[in-house]
Amino acid sequence: MAGRHGECELLVANDGRIALIISGMNGINEYRSSLPRARAARGRAVCWLLLLCLAANGCSLRRLAVNQVGNALAAGGTTFAADDDPELIKAATPFSLKLMESLLAESPHHRGLLLATASGFTQYGYAFVQQEAEEIEAENLTQARALQTRARRLYLRARDYGLRGLETRQPGFTARLQELPSEAVSKLSQGDVPLIYWTAVAWAAAISLTKDDPALVGDLPKVETLIDRALALDESWDRGAIHGFLITFTMARATGEGDPAVRAARHFDRAVELSGGRLAGPYVSFAEAVCIPREDRAQFELLLRQALAINPDDEPATRLVNLVMQRRAAWLLSRVDKVFLPPLDPEL
Repeated sequence: MAGRHGECELLVANDGRIALIISGMNGINEYRSSLPRARAARGRAVCWLLLLCLAANGCSLRRLAVNQVGNALAAGGTTFAADDDPELIKAATPFSLKLMESLLAESPHHRGLLLATASGFTQYGYAFVQQEAEEIEAENLTQARALQTRARRLYLRARDYGLRGLETRQPGFTARLQELPSEAVSKLSQGDVPLIYWTAVAWAAAISLTKDDPALVGDLPKVETLIDRALALDESWDRGAIHGFLITFTMARATGEGDPAVRAARHFDRAVELSGGRLAGPYVSFAEAVCIPREDRAQFELLLRQALAINPDDEPATRLVNLVMQRRAAWLLSRVDKVFLPPLDPEL
């Protein structure tokens, strides 16, 4: 089944796959979203709704169709996550993100799209912008600084989408977070954890790249309040993602009792437990955040080799993130002699 209006074509296959094809001055872009076979009829209905709404201005059917496509896009992250080609995803992600932003312009309170956009900009910024900046910094400082500035803007955009998502159930949340952070987050529930997490991660990432914005650095306590609430609501969420983030964040946060390295180690152990040892991220995070400050070269190398030993194909749902983190592990290992000073000669 196919229909056209202007420069947009929507195809729905018999098995329920939707293909939205948008043609323009620079060629043709295509976005595909797979839906379960049992929802094929629903997909065909969405097709007709979109075609009707493309021909109308401001009708309620248009909003309904946008929401339906938004639902499909918001649930489509598993295709990217299981991919084995990070460079392909690097090239494809900007179009996907801009498509979601276009839909949000039509349906600004779509919670699923707000979550997908917040997480998407955060992950793209880290995997394909910030990491590149760090890898080229020694050879091209000017380009590295430009990439870091771009990454910070992407993180702030992600944070704002996350806050908008939290506002959908808690109107006025952002204002309350500025004034009374603890009171604001106390009203959040377990269903808010994904949005809390990605908002906090994006915000923290932006702060980590900020040296000339005291107001943004001053937001760190709000990030602490958010991530602590997420941990209290569902500490095992997404294979221990919250603990994985807290490995690094614990070493930088302003609050907390006792040795931060000891607390980071507890988060590391829990992250590995919840992920079944199949995620490279916790190993890389602990090596960077804890081993480098403690000048523990032996554990640094051991953890990174453990990260590289993980088979990404064992867990297709986390294949892409493992490949990205393994690339970072390999890069860190290649720089080990620059990261750690050589041991002192005892005879000197």
